[in-house]
Amino acid sequence: MVLLLLATFILGYLLITLEHAIHINKAAIALITAVLCWTILVMNPANKDAALNAIGHHLTGVAEIVFFLLGAMTIVELIDAHDGFQNITEKIKTNNKTKFVWTIALVTFFLSAVLDNLTSTIVMMSIINKLVKDKTVKWHLLGLVIISSNAGGAWSPIGDVTTTMLWIGHQMTPLNIIKETFLASLTCMVIPTLIINYRIKGNILLVDEVPINQNEISSSFDRNLFFFIGVSCLLFVPFFKVITALPPYMGMLCSLGIMWVLTELMHHKKVSDEKGSLSVSHALRKIDTPSILFFLGILMSIAALEQVGLLTRLAAFFDHEFSDIKIIAIVIGLLSSVVDNVPMVAALQSMYSLDMYPTDHYFWEFLAYTAGTGGSVLIIGSAAGVAVMGIEKIDFFWYLKNISWIALIGFITGALVFILENA
Repeated sequence: MVLLLLATFILGYLLITLEHAIHINKAAIALITAVLCWTILVMNPANKDAALNAIGHHLTGVAEIVFFLLGAMTIVELIDAHDGFQNITEKIKTNNKTKFVWTIALVTFFLSAVLDNLTSTIVMMSIINKLVKDKTVKWHLLGLVIISSNAGGAWSPIGDVTTTMLWIGHQMTPLNIIKETFLASLTCMVIPTLIINYRIKGNILLVDEVPINQNEISSSFDRNLFFFIGVSCLLFVPFFKVITALPPYMGMLCSLGIMWVLTELMHHKKVSDEKGSLSVSHALRKIDTPSILFFLGILMSIAALEQVGLLTRLAAFFDHEFSDIKIIAIVIGLLSSVVDNVPMVAALQSMYSLDMYPTDHYFWEFLAYTAGTGGSVLIIGSAAGVAVMGIEKIDFFWYLKNISWIALIGFITGALVFILENA
């Protein structure tokens, strides 16, 4: 039974990594894998009762992440619907190469800490497409965006799904993760920015006319208001958790409710057709629901492995083969460039208990950094990279030749900074 369960998970995982080759959305594979794994468990009479009792417990933990992502993605869609990111586009525009490259890197780094790395990548991709003419320069800048967004998401409790998972799982607290991983994440961004700035020759060739994707109904006041209130609502979530001790998804749902009320009050005089994309209903339809369902499926699949004790055995193997937790964290980071970091972090959360490594332990902080930034080494290794690859059609081998080694240098340098900082 255990071998069948493991084979089902591995096959499902392999199909997920081959999403672009088989042309089947990874969310569909993840959901089928989750159901098959739990079906295998309940079909065994010896495990049936325990599995039926445990599935609700596991679903509760997974649902916390799902509702958190649902709220965050809807708020970002509302900001974008009101063209709240237009001000960023206007401030970035310059043909000075050094200023442009560093502005892109820094804006992406800090934006991803607030919004999340996938959303920030999509925003910056849109801005770069509006501004940059040359294809090679554009691809180098998008490679920098992938590195910077993953680095920025790693030091924030709401910047990356894996960091959010560690926060929700009580492996770390918001202020501590910021304090302990910020310098390493910054280094991971700065070194590649220096290299890419050197590799781009001459000034940036800008598009003559920057198209303003401005909603006809959304005024300048609306854009600024929704940007600042939306970002404030996202920043409110960690403080809500500290003050009330309620799970983070409660704070995110509260923020979504505030944005919803604001939207209704601002547009209540408009008929449904006039509201258009400015309504919450439209934002809920636009959010990346398949990604949410993917997290649900893959995390429930991991829960099935946890239920039969496979992850405990894997932890013992890691401890035997790599006795140093620093090496374990680095290996996980590099593996996340090949396979998705979400299930690996979920597995480690189940493999290592809080009794072994308590809240804010060195291991969890280092894991947040490595799992968050290691995916930049390959374009398929992070949600940000997959988004750029899918939308901009960047070739896998072009990225491997031109960006991967830069991302690897940044990853290793940041890891060394973290180790020295905590020595």
